[in-house]
Amino acid sequence: MTAARRTGGPSRRHFVLALPSALLASGCAAPHQGSGRPGDPIVLTLLSHYASGELKAALQGPVDEWNATHDRVKVRTKAVEFTDLLTTFMVRQAAGQGADILHPYCLWNGQLVRAGVLRPAPSEYAEEIRRGYGEAAVGAASVAGKVYGYPTEVQTYALYYNKRLLREAGVDGPPRTWRELEEAAHRTAERDPYGNTLVQGFGLSTYDDSTTVGQTLALLNAAGGSFVSADGRSTAIDSRAGRAVFELEHRLVAEGASAPGVNVYKAFPSGQVAMVISAGWWTGSLKAVMGKDYRDVGVAPVPVPETHDRRATLSTGFMLGVNTASEHPGEAWEFLRWLNTERVRVKGATATRMSSLQVSVGSLTGRADDMRTLLRQGGDPNLRPFLDALAYAVPEPNVPGAQQAKSLLRKNIEALWTGQQSVDQALRTTRRQVDQEVSRTW
Repeated sequence: MTAARRTGGPSRRHFVLALPSALLASGCAAPHQGSGRPGDPIVLTLLSHYASGELKAALQGPVDEWNATHDRVKVRTKAVEFTDLLTTFMVRQAAGQGADILHPYCLWNGQLVRAGVLRPAPSEYAEEIRRGYGEAAVGAASVAGKVYGYPTEVQTYALYYNKRLLREAGVDGPPRTWRELEEAAHRTAERDPYGNTLVQGFGLSTYDDSTTVGQTLALLNAAGGSFVSADGRSTAIDSRAGRAVFELEHRLVAEGASAPGVNVYKAFPSGQVAMVISAGWWTGSLKAVMGKDYRDVGVAPVPVPETHDRRATLSTGFMLGVNTASEHPGEAWEFLRWLNTERVRVKGATATRMSSLQVSVGSLTGRADDMRTLLRQGGDPNLRPFLDALAYAVPEPNVPGAQQAKSLLRKNIEALWTGQQSVDQALRTTRRQVDQEVSRTW
């Protein structure tokens, strides 16, 4: 996910990191800027949203290592607030000031490719990426079958639940089917005599895309549906699976098991939400916020409609790619290969630098082998369901109009939850609006 939670993407950007608001804040500079004289090192710029806190430090570590061990090519990091990232890519490109290496949210890849910003990966790099990463991660880093970069942070969605609240309500473990989900949501929900929500059984929330669109699409995928058609030219949510999801969410709200006005990011750590579907990045934040109460947190796969249904969920992610305007694409791809494929020793284990970076901040990459190795070294057991989900997750559609389509979907989901639209109206309106967006000529 991530876009300002927002505007459409993964949520840690707002919830955990207080990112700076300056349009372009420079990170640590490489030792030499380069004067153009013979023998002066090439300086590549890397533009990302890793602007402060643990993410900035985690990225700067390997960049400093590269700069200390490579004389011919240096890398300088620059960062902006996540909410400014897509605009900055486009504005800097138009002004002829695009960075050599870009770190986009994969939802934007179709738009960036259509605008001529991203360079396809050379064939040897593309094959290396296809071999080394899971299908969902490769799909997110690809547009129309072409690979455009190395997947970095990958987020899958699963069901967070409060063990204590389920136990006190007489619920024996996390739900596996939608019927069990509804039953558990009703049994754990609590209201005061005035009708105010004390405990939300299942956490629907209009707070951001992760808990509005993200978990709706995770449930849609679990039902065998999809948001956008295979050719990317229309929405597929007005289907049997889409109707089932909308009806499930409508029932939960109408019958008092869900309260969309509740901010689940505050309510779940406080024991005021029994269950919620969200992405794996949240584990690190919950552990820090909840302290010893984190022992009450469990994670399970997203429930499926019926017992025999195959598991599926949503995945979101980021990737590192090379700008079409870079004067040194070969050197940029060389750095990305070093960062994303070379293996280093980490606490007795061997993994890539990027996988080690992501695990250090409580996240995952699309390299399941790296993740299993690193999580065996004392990682949080609650990350394992997210790791398992890499094998069956479905990436967000990243057609050129994907960001706007996602915003339109969120608007209609919220209208459904707040009683402004019926299930039929929400499905029809979403289909009409999203079809117009993804089918238009860009």
